[in-house]
Amino acid sequence: MAASYNRNMEPGAGAVTYTNKPLKYASIAISGRPGAGRSTLLKNLKDFLFPLGWEFFSGGDWSRQFSIQAGKHHASDPTHHKATDYGDEVDHQIDDAMRQKISDPDVHMAIESWIAGWNARGIPHVLKVLLMCDDALRIDRVVNRDNISVDEAKQHLRDREEANLGKWKRMYGVSDFWDPKYYDLILNTYSHAPKETLNLVLQALGYFSANGQKKETDS
Repeated sequence: MAASYNRNMEPGAGAVTYTNKPLKYASIAISGRPGAGRSTLLKNLKDFLFPLGWEFFSGGDWSRQFSIQAGKHHASDPTHHKATDYGDEVDHQIDDAMRQKISDPDVHMAIESWIAGWNARGIPHVLKVLLMCDDALRIDRVVNRDNISVDEAKQHLRDREEANLGKWKRMYGVSDFWDPKYYDLILNTYSHAPKETLNLVLQALGYFSANGQKKETDS
């Protein structure tokens, strides 16, 4: 059964009450290329969904820590690791665990990773979101996030995408993890600011219609 609630206070105010009004989906899976805004969306969703008992998981954060602990990626390196830093069994372990968990409609979880939406394919109670973005903006975001040059960001993205997608295509036999057929909602974060993206996801989730709360606005 999808989560039910009625939030009458602004995020962070601390007062939450519950009603029998259900959300349209039990969980959310967010996909997209690096720099498309997955982490930002997940972070913004926490203000609204964490007080309702939702769990949150970042595939990128988890695998980065795994790579650091395995000695494959230095903690002081601001750039992100490659999926080829560890074996296929690690990808299978985390992908299988996440799919199994969100397959339960009584679990309420928001997940982000490159292919989280594809991994949730065929699960009707999971809102599968694909974030798209212009390459120039993705590069700019990586430059600011990792404090590297434009040329370094371009090369880093090129190397990661070639390595990661090559590995996953071999593992799963899929040519396009971001095919629209796998997704319920596709958003371009070049044309939608972070709060607008958040609003559209919450709207698709049924959040506003369930409790009448006003949408967030960008300052």
